[in-house]
Amino acid sequence: MTILSVTAIALLSLGLFFFFAGTVGILRLPDFYSRLHAAGKCDSLAAVLIIVGIALYNIEPFSFEALLVSAKLLLIAVVVFVTSPTATHAITEAALVLGVKPWTKAERKRP
Repeated sequence: MTILSVTAIALLSLGLFFFFAGTVGILRLPDFYSRLHAAGKCDSLAAVLIIVGIALYNIEPFSFEALLVSAKLLLIAVVVFVTSPTATHAITEAALVLGVKPWTKAERKRP
């Protein structure tokens, strides 16, 4: 295994970890805004890590075609990196305008 393969596997594993952390955040957090924050942050980072890992893994048999495919994958990673937080912000803004109330400690359920 080359250093490039090990780096690609590390990025893919880290991306899967952040997808899992985002899923746990969506399931465990109390309100819409907290869940959206977990989903937006973790999914953006995880998607970028996984796409970059795939781009690095693809370069291994180095050729011009592999380089072009990896460049396209990196462009997709940049687009995801820009659009995912923007979409999360737009959804949050729409929820605020529609009157979705944030969670407070006073609303916490007592056992």
